[in-house]
Amino acid sequence: MASIILYCRPGFEKECGAEIQEKAAWNEVYGYLELKKNEGLVYFHLNNAEEGDQLINTMPLKRLIFARQWFLSVTDKLDLPDYNRVEAITEALGADWQYADLRMETADTNDGKALTKFCRKLAVPLRQALRKSGSLTEKGDKDGAILHALFLSGSEVILGYSYAHNTSLHVMGIPRLKFPNSAPSRSTLKLDEAFLYFIPKDEWDERLTSGMNAVDLGSAPGGWTYQLVRRGMMVTSIDNGAMAESLMETGQVKHKMMDGFKFVPMKKNNYWLVCDMIEKPQRVAKLMAEWLLRGDCKEAMFNLKLPMKGRYQQVNEDLQTMKDMFNHYKVKYELYAKHLYYDREEVTVHARVFSPLPEF
Repeated sequence: MASIILYCRPGFEKECGAEIQEKAAWNEVYGYLELKKNEGLVYFHLNNAEEGDQLINTMPLKRLIFARQWFLSVTDKLDLPDYNRVEAITEALGADWQYADLRMETADTNDGKALTKFCRKLAVPLRQALRKSGSLTEKGDKDGAILHALFLSGSEVILGYSYAHNTSLHVMGIPRLKFPNSAPSRSTLKLDEAFLYFIPKDEWDERLTSGMNAVDLGSAPGGWTYQLVRRGMMVTSIDNGAMAESLMETGQVKHKMMDGFKFVPMKKNNYWLVCDMIEKPQRVAKLMAEWLLRGDCKEAMFNLKLPMKGRYQQVNEDLQTMKDMFNHYKVKYELYAKHLYYDREEVTVHARVFSPLPEF
């Protein structure tokens, strides 16, 4: 049976499964879920394989909040021999498809990480064999379908594909970012990944460039402010807590000790608003929408904290709050949310309004 296999953060299988089942049903694609707690994998077994192909081709992966990556299986779980694994995989694939790239993947668990060395060692001969058989195109061809080899162990693998135009650029949907030693907190990686995920690189010169003004609500000690400063922005940081001296010494940061919910900028010259406050997500969502509607910023990047239960439902309610506000004033907007790799009990949201209301 064909299945859509989705990667998520371990512990969030239930949310990822509920989301794919709901959104697949919106597209009249049906099946049943197989979940294994804390494995970071969701199996959506399809009633119709052709419908699964259409779904992963046309429904944007970017619209799924809890899925980092996905693929449609072309084999059931394969039992590999101790020897000649490459030949077994090549034979199982057959010659029906040609793929543009190969992703060697595992579950995001301790057992999965233990397979990383095995996958690296197997990758080179497997690529060579697939190119020789014609299943894998020559280097540099990044169009078409991506072949996924999900290793459950050294002797078990599931093969499948995703489409290059609708897949994560990263193996298992995980970008490997290096923590900068000069950053004041590890939360800096959240915003770094958010910019990488939500803002296309060919638009960075327009949307993430030096000289912009930005506001960071709930900024202390400055993990998110750091990402704005390193991109050459002038930042107003709002928090009752102290900011890192290293950031203040740059001359790019003005620190106002006050509640982020009470600050209103005097001028409408801020491009970015970022926010990682530990507050009720409903309050944060409403505040972000108000900033955008007033034209106090052009784009907003912020986190919504998740409850212990009903996490998928809560995120949907928070996003709907923003959509209702935007729709009420009939503004054109863009709104995406993702449970990013460096997030934990929160999701990151990117929003922008193209026609703000100065009189709001």
